[in-house]
Amino acid sequence: MSKITKAFENRKALITFITGGDPDIETTEKLVPAMAAAGADLIEIGIPFSDPIAEGIVIQEADQRALLGGCTTDMLFAMVARIRQKSGVPLLFMTYLNPIYTYGKERFLTRCAECGIDGLIVPDLPFEEKDELADLCERHGVDLISMIAPTSEERITLIAKEAKGFIYCVSSLGVTGVRSEITTDIGKMVQKVREVTGVPCAVGFGIATPEQAGSMARLSDGVIVGSAIVKLVAKFGKDCVEPVSEYVHSMKKGIDAATK
Repeated sequence: MSKITKAFENRKALITFITGGDPDIETTEKLVPAMAAAGADLIEIGIPFSDPIAEGIVIQEADQRALLGGCTTDMLFAMVARIRQKSGVPLLFMTYLNPIYTYGKERFLTRCAECGIDGLIVPDLPFEEKDELADLCERHGVDLISMIAPTSEERITLIAKEAKGFIYCVSSLGVTGVRSEITTDIGKMVQKVREVTGVPCAVGFGIATPEQAGSMARLSDGVIVGSAIVKLVAKFGKDCVEPVSEYVHSMKKGIDAATK
């Protein structure tokens, strides 16, 4: 069992997302252990990219801020290595195919393994083409996370059978971003997955309140929160660590209260 899958044992997991290098590398480096201490069970770090097609305006703007601030993939690898000296929380990179290919697939996965990255999420990698990275990820001990969406339908079982780490269940059509309500039948998606695998299912896209987190956790194995955290980073800048920690703590409390 991978480190990522173990994070779901005996609890509903809270997965948090931040954009690496927003507002700067130093703040990102403080945020990761602070979120873990506040209750995050896994943490996604977005590698800033100029064309993040799965992201809404909040994360697009965070990517631009990070890039304008000079954040690079090498800086994030070095940052993760430093974080690993003080925190064992499972860490994932969220990125796109272009940055991986530009860096070099073999070199990228080697650096992931060396610095302590446990998983990789690549939204623009179709399931049918996952062999582009799957073998390399397995060789380096990095879980390549599969995503399923409301439109996946009959493909859900095919994707689930080969999933590693956890399955990212996309709650809504469109891009990332806070939503007032989530209308997708998450329970039905998770049921399809559980018919073919015991790999945990976590729900993301649009979850912003403790109440939403609790309701999604009742239907799945975990909850992913991104844009709401990135908005706090944008609002408070270098002073964001405390407000983000308080928010993460409130989301974890919402999950725990709903799933006791």
